[in-house]
Amino acid sequence: MDIFQIVGLGLVVCLLAIILRYRKPPMAILLTMTAGIIIFIIMLPQITAVFNILRDLASQANVNMVYMGTILKIVGVAYIADFGSQICRDAGEGALASKIEFAAKIIVLVMAVPIIVAVLQSLIKLVP
Repeated sequence: MDIFQIVGLGLVVCLLAIILRYRKPPMAILLTMTAGIIIFIIMLPQITAVFNILRDLASQANVNMVYMGTILKIVGVAYIADFGSQICRDAGEGALASKIEFAAKIIVLVMAVPIIVAVLQSLIKLVP
């Protein structure tokens, strides 16, 4: 789907949400959440293609796939957490959005530990 179609969908949903917000606020929230999920699903093939290209490049460069997989998972956690927190902000739940972002930061930190350890071990081997 072209960016113009995605932006068009977003603008139409935005206008409908503005109209619904005055009459039925819960329906407006559901409409925007549904549009966000649809846009996310539309973008999944592109995201998958990028991940496959990165995986192929890492394989050609003889990078340990465990590390590459971890990096891709970290990127995925970041995108999903941002998506979820934005939905919460759209629903007027800024505090919950902040908690989602905090949890994502902790998850990313935990997932990054093996990579940090590997980098530090490599540096220790280089320094006499």
